[in-house]
Amino acid sequence: MRDLPEPLTTLVRRGREPAVAQTVRSTAAAVISYVVALSLSSEPAPLTAPLTALLVVQVTLYSTLTTSIRRVNSVVAGVLIAIAFSWLVGLTWWSLGLIILASLVIGRFVRVGEFVPEVAISAMLVLGVTRVADTAWDRVLETLIGAVVGLLFNVLFVPPVWVEPAGNAIQDLARRMSTLMRHVGAEIGRPVAVAEAAARLHEARRLDHDIAEVDASLRQAEDSLRLNPRVREGLLSRIVLRTGLDALEISAVVVRVMCRSLTDLARERTDEPLFPEEVADALGEVFEHLARAVRSFAVLITTQVSANAEAAESRLVEDLADGRRSRDRAARLLLGKVREHPRQWQLHGSLLAEIDRILDELDVEKRTERLTDELDRAAREFRERFPLFHRIRRRLIRSRFGSRSSQG
Repeated sequence: MRDLPEPLTTLVRRGREPAVAQTVRSTAAAVISYVVALSLSSEPAPLTAPLTALLVVQVTLYSTLTTSIRRVNSVVAGVLIAIAFSWLVGLTWWSLGLIILASLVIGRFVRVGEFVPEVAISAMLVLGVTRVADTAWDRVLETLIGAVVGLLFNVLFVPPVWVEPAGNAIQDLARRMSTLMRHVGAEIGRPVAVAEAAARLHEARRLDHDIAEVDASLRQAEDSLRLNPRVREGLLSRIVLRTGLDALEISAVVVRVMCRSLTDLARERTDEPLFPEEVADALGEVFEHLARAVRSFAVLITTQVSANAEAAESRLVEDLADGRRSRDRAARLLLGKVREHPRQWQLHGSLLAEIDRILDELDVEKRTERLTDELDRAAREFRERFPLFHRIRRRLIRSRFGSRSSQG
């Protein structure tokens, strides 16, 4: 990759993006479905097949499976409604209204999800042609061809696992949080204008939008791990990323509250530093260690190789320990200065509480407990949703364990 020219490197990197992969895969599946439909359908231009394949082929195999079932249900329901109406009343302005109303109502009962409008669209398209019966069944056939081709395309050519883009998004979020913390730590030792402090608060609020984008990328990664034969421990990977993003999201909220406290403090101390020099140095160290801890935490939850994960966990433990020591030192210094600004002590206390919350959210032991709880919850939900499969699996495990015991 390093030896390639810059344009080729950019092309390869773009080719790994979900949008690019989705474009290529959808185009290929649509063309294949059209070629198949030409040989099986009596229509001269069976465009329903490539249209269905285009809509069925998703970025992940899991979404393709769920989408194809709902898509076929919606189209078949619309065709059947159109056939019934064509035999009874034909096409008039009032029958068009009735067929749309009936399609939208029936679409709610056949569980097609977001494809309810597709029921009405299919019914109208079929009702508008002359040879309703022949064209209707051709449309059903083309729909099935497109759905089958789209499904087989993703089964034979398994979509990539989108964990890496989600991991990059999480690390970018952590990088922005870390930069914001460093900026805040560098400003607390000097007079800060209210407008400047408010700008930091606005920057902290923008993290909410960043988290929403990361969450969308993570949902895509979670879908790519489901039912994917390339992945062995998809559940664990999903839980590690999801719980990690939850911790970063809570930390981002705390950072916003922290910036709010510092903005209030800036209003009270317009002509003097936010904190005395010794206290500011201690708090600056705290924010520096917090910034490092956030980065280390992001590396830990997005690292797949065990050796790298152990190194990232060691760095995180060290950063958190340094952060707690700096926090305790800052708390002692603030307590000694309480008489100088007794009316603002509540802001000092809230700042310390917010620092404690971030340290607690990033704590390694708490992360382990959270992972264990989520794995237990997922296992419990699986048992409740698929009791028969769970009983079969448990019997297989017992029989395998019993055979090994007898051999021993």
